[in-house]
Amino acid sequence: MAYPTVNAPYGLKPINLIGGQVFAGQTRELPIASNYGTAIYNGDIVRLDGGTIVKETGTTTVTSQGVVGVFLGCTYTNPSTGQILFANSYPGGVVASDILAYVADDPDQLFKVAVTGGATSTTITPISGAILGDNLAISQPASNTTISGNSNIGAYDSGNNTTQSLPFRVVGLVPETTNSSGNYSEVIVKWNAPYPTITIDFTGETASVTLAGGHSYLNPNGPDNV
Repeated sequence: MAYPTVNAPYGLKPINLIGGQVFAGQTRELPIASNYGTAIYNGDIVRLDGGTIVKETGTTTVTSQGVVGVFLGCTYTNPSTGQILFANSYPGGVVASDILAYVADDPDQLFKVAVTGGATSTTITPISGAILGDNLAISQPASNTTISGNSNIGAYDSGNNTTQSLPFRVVGLVPETTNSSGNYSEVIVKWNAPYPTITIDFTGETASVTLAGGHSYLNPNGPDNV
């Protein structure tokens, strides 16, 4: 049996950047709206919506404006104590004017992620090394409410791993957690680029091309194009 064993997904874990660039923990502080009601856990995927951070819930695609990165914690004035609080996760429903998310927002960021069995699965499902260079979807189980505050999202093979709208490209494999069959419980992924969508108006014989998905910093339409 391989060691260590991956028992459950843990979200996206930043490791380094494309080309072997070092990740030294750099994050960007981005605001969360006061009383935003959805919990965000460490390792969850987030996007910008109207200038504030919200949780991304897509699986085979992400929201048209794209994602901005991965949530790694937050800070805010605790409304119960009046003291500044640094937290691993955002519990949702916090009424404060100074909520800031720490987001790994580099479009070149690489992440280690566990492979699961489907869009809402938390079951580790090792995958063949043939997936290297192909695309994966995001598994989005019900939110993890454990005290750790860690995400439980993962990646999974949707069965159409060359589809351009899938959010992840597999750029590496994690040999330390292979199973007895030589399949991989964890992989290294990066964000795919935004993909084109074409709209044709046959009446006026005009066409338009927009970009959707991927990382919002690479989308010239901007993060709020929907």
